[in-house]
Amino acid sequence: MYINNHTYYSLRYGTIAPKELLSLAQQSGLQKFVLTDINNTSACLDFVRLAPKYGIEPVLGVDFRNRAQQQFIGIARNNNGFHELNKYLSYFLHTEEEVPQKALVLPDTFMVYPFKNFKAKPFALAESEFLGVTPKEAGQLRFQKGWQKYLPKMVVLQTVSFKNKQDFNAHRLLRAIDNNTLLSKLDASEQGKLEHKMLPLDELKLLYIDFPEIIENTEWLLAQCSIDFELGQDVEPKNQRSYTGNEGLDFRLMRKLAYAGMKYRYRRPGKRIFNRLEKELEIIRDKGFVSYFLINWKILKYARSKGYFYVGRGSGANSIVAYLLRITDVDPVELDLYFERFINLYRKNPPDFDIDFSWTDRDDVTRFIFERFPNASLLAVYNTFQYKAVVRELGKVFGLPKHEIDVLSSGKFDVNKLDHLNKLVLQYGSLIQGFPNHLSIHAAGILISEKPIHYYTATFMPPKGYPTTQFDMIVAEDVGLYKFDILSQRGLGKIKDTLEVIRYNHPTAEPIDIHNIKRFKRDPRVKELLRTAKAIGCFYVESPAMRMLLKKLQVDNYLGLVAASSVIRPGVAKSGMMREYILRYRYPEKRKDAHPVMQELMPETYGVMVYQEDVIKVAHFFAGLSLGEADMLRRGMSGKFRSREEFAKVKRKFFDNCEEKGHSRALTEEVWRQTESFAGYAFAKGHSASYAVESYQSLFLKAYYPLEYMVATINNFGGFYRTELYVHEARMHGADICAPCVNRSRYETVILGKEIFLGFILLHQLEIKVAKQIVTERELNGAFADFNDFVERVPISVEQASILIRINAFRFTGKDKRSLLWEAHFKLDKKPPQEFEPDLFRLKPKEFSIPTLENVNYADAFDEMEIIGFPLNNPFSLLVEQPKEQILAKDLVNHKGKIVTATGYLVTVKNTMTGNGKKMHFGTFLDQEGHWLDTVHFPPVAERYPFRGRGVYTIIGKVMEEFDCYNIEVEKMFKAAIIEDPRYSEKSLNAEGAKFSEFFAKTLAHFAVKKKEK
Repeated sequence: MYINNHTYYSLRYGTIAPKELLSLAQQSGLQKFVLTDINNTSACLDFVRLAPKYGIEPVLGVDFRNRAQQQFIGIARNNNGFHELNKYLSYFLHTEEEVPQKALVLPDTFMVYPFKNFKAKPFALAESEFLGVTPKEAGQLRFQKGWQKYLPKMVVLQTVSFKNKQDFNAHRLLRAIDNNTLLSKLDASEQGKLEHKMLPLDELKLLYIDFPEIIENTEWLLAQCSIDFELGQDVEPKNQRSYTGNEGLDFRLMRKLAYAGMKYRYRRPGKRIFNRLEKELEIIRDKGFVSYFLINWKILKYARSKGYFYVGRGSGANSIVAYLLRITDVDPVELDLYFERFINLYRKNPPDFDIDFSWTDRDDVTRFIFERFPNASLLAVYNTFQYKAVVRELGKVFGLPKHEIDVLSSGKFDVNKLDHLNKLVLQYGSLIQGFPNHLSIHAAGILISEKPIHYYTATFMPPKGYPTTQFDMIVAEDVGLYKFDILSQRGLGKIKDTLEVIRYNHPTAEPIDIHNIKRFKRDPRVKELLRTAKAIGCFYVESPAMRMLLKKLQVDNYLGLVAASSVIRPGVAKSGMMREYILRYRYPEKRKDAHPVMQELMPETYGVMVYQEDVIKVAHFFAGLSLGEADMLRRGMSGKFRSREEFAKVKRKFFDNCEEKGHSRALTEEVWRQTESFAGYAFAKGHSASYAVESYQSLFLKAYYPLEYMVATINNFGGFYRTELYVHEARMHGADICAPCVNRSRYETVILGKEIFLGFILLHQLEIKVAKQIVTERELNGAFADFNDFVERVPISVEQASILIRINAFRFTGKDKRSLLWEAHFKLDKKPPQEFEPDLFRLKPKEFSIPTLENVNYADAFDEMEIIGFPLNNPFSLLVEQPKEQILAKDLVNHKGKIVTATGYLVTVKNTMTGNGKKMHFGTFLDQEGHWLDTVHFPPVAERYPFRGRGVYTIIGKVMEEFDCYNIEVEKMFKAAIIEDPRYSEKSLNAEGAKFSEFFAKTLAHFAVKKKEK
């Protein structure tokens, strides 16, 4: 009887979660009803999955509307009808055309038009088209002319959008947010009606008691509809089934490619290699994953043909087939990677390949995928209303002043002192929080399906210009669609660009094979960088936490780095096993502390769970779960399916099996605690190994070409730190850092020998067009002779020229920049710059005699901070008082346990929470020699001595040591004062004013004499 029902996926309109809607239907006595969200199919497949648990037979449809105005309701008779509705809805979502009053007649669908719309503008109804009559309209039907002839086409139309009055109020607030208007000004046409809620079935039928034919028509319509999707954990993959069009040919191609890759990957492949390969090939074929491998291979073959750098990682890195097909660069045999983590006979879903490309190359790879594979689509994510955002939106809807909204958003208020409106904001904010707000694009996921994607969902068209599903990754996996992860990162851009920089700065240098990882693993300089943690700018190993971990472990080998890449993850630290791993790594006698079972399962990591595979090992060998159950446990712990019944069932079996195996309850609970606490964050070993490969590539470049690598890092804006730190690192390696220069700089930062000229791109508010015009003009017609030559050849406004002058980009002229600023104001105006004319038509510019103005001490530093974001000189030189008898980072080793005073330039702060929910910090500073000072700020200190932005701080605290890493446990901290900005100091302004008063007085006297002579 219910053919028009909304969940909160009727975005900014509906208020009911899918489970709540099903529960409501069950309580109302329904056995079958239609889900018809407004212009949306996000909830459809999950609704089909959940419905049988509530004794409901699901039917799917779409409520087609223009904003809140209903045009018609499309109902799918079967899966093909759902496909047709998805295609039809997608047309409107892609083109942004308005939905017409009359729908196309689509195969296997019913269309239901609101009777009130039809009365206003009647048209001929097709066999599959009906008229929806509301209960209110049914009560008035007998008083209208000609209604009898439409009776065979009339069906019940009781819309369901809300559970109760509170839901309706929330709906009105959502509509006001969507319309960006005050609640008091929300037009009635943009709202639903309070009566749009679900009534018990018998009560609904009573409202149509005078029109039994309407009830019969509705029951007949519903009886014609049936949806059948295979959903859940064990469904067969629905990805593109064959790469070549023939599954047998697919397998022969994959086998041929794998054996062809032997020559590239192995010098002398032995029996172990061939046995592993044959085992994998058979399982991949048996599981139907051949096309999945070949599609990844094709994508990466294209990338290599274009010279794109990439890293293949994820659980797929456990596969030798992936290694031989060059999907990954990780040798699973060398690392003894656990193949069953990657794929096993009990696993239905294909392996996980995450392919990272340079941020400059990813878009082209995406374009190739959509052109090469016909049924490709991007994957969506649901962006939900979060506390701060929803409070701000509701505050505006209620018309609250900004300062009240700020207080509510901060969470720092006494609820008892709030007025009625403020309390309403909080009340409805808590109700709406977590509702889906809008659809966005998954960071990496692309689906390539066998059937057209519209068989499963409608698609929308985001700015990227590619069709995007209306469901997320979890729903996609439920139906058997497994994503291809195409990601971008700046680390690969750094590696690629470094090779280019080396080529132009060292033209005679021997070319580097950046994929020769075996060479990098043996290199002594790389080992030294790892052991000493001098890896600033290097992928995944440069953060303060990783720097300390590497120093504590004293890692200098590949396997150690692979383990460290996973040990650093939050879960391992949370479980307390990171410290235990360090102890066992450094002190072999501590390895005896491991439980014999754990030691046997994980000998390489001394009985400490480090990788995702360890979850499977523990679940399978320790708790006796099957490999399929063990993998389900791992997936559940990752957070994707934690709330699912399947996870709860496997968890119970874990404990039951351990009891049967004779493990003590205490031991079982401890193993479970360790497993659960880190499993959601840990990497697969192959994933860590893939990260380590990229780390080695960047470490090698940093070891041999540190300046070129820093230039590439600056140009890619990539890394853990701000650009300033990478400029500092280049200086520490002997670079001469130069401000931008119109005769030497380019748009990007460049290096000439050991001189690094910062790029125009770093200048805040300098227009890209201007920057590129400077470089193009210089390349075409040579360097600029002076400022006059520049302004004649480059069309530029006075504001843009001022930026270049203030950053000293004209220092080659020998003129001070303050004089040049006056000259620019005389020679340029604020009108849009015009294209310059050729030499033949140029007039010689009028020269002005401007008084010489000396640059004030440190004025350049303040200009640099304003224009680039940081000073190019030593920031300690800007202090009002220079530090006296301050301890340096290198001296900490001699002051263990003592209270010291140090001065540090703040680099970064990590904010975290203690176990009892209090805020604390880890600080990273540079001392006066440019070396690291690390600090710990426990809650009392964090509260009393907060960080106050970038700058130099005086730090007082106790020197602490752990595993040869030294830091200061802060007791007091003060931000040091810097000198007054000399550009605006009274003394300098007076001096400049006096010079120009004299200049203007002489000029006026000169003109007076000339006038008298005339």
